[in-house]
Amino acid sequence: MTTLVCLPFLVIILYNLGAGLYYLLVYKGASNRTVNALTRRIGFSVGLILLVILGIWTGVIKPHGIM
Repeated sequence: MTTLVCLPFLVIILYNLGAGLYYLLVYKGASNRTVNALTRRIGFSVGLILLVILGIWTGVIKPHGIM
C-alpha cells in the first residue's frame, strides 16, 4: 500500500527533474520554466519526506535496521 502511494510521488519528481533539464537546455535561461519545474520538484520531494515521516509516526511504515 505504501509503495502505491510513494511511487507516483517518485514519478512526478523525476518528471519535474527532466522537465527542468529540458527547459534549461531549450530556453537557455530565458524563461522561468526551469525554476518553476525545479521548485515543483523540491515541493514534491518535501511532501514525500513528510508523508514517510507521517507513515512512520502512525505505524503504517515500520523502519528496520540493516542486518
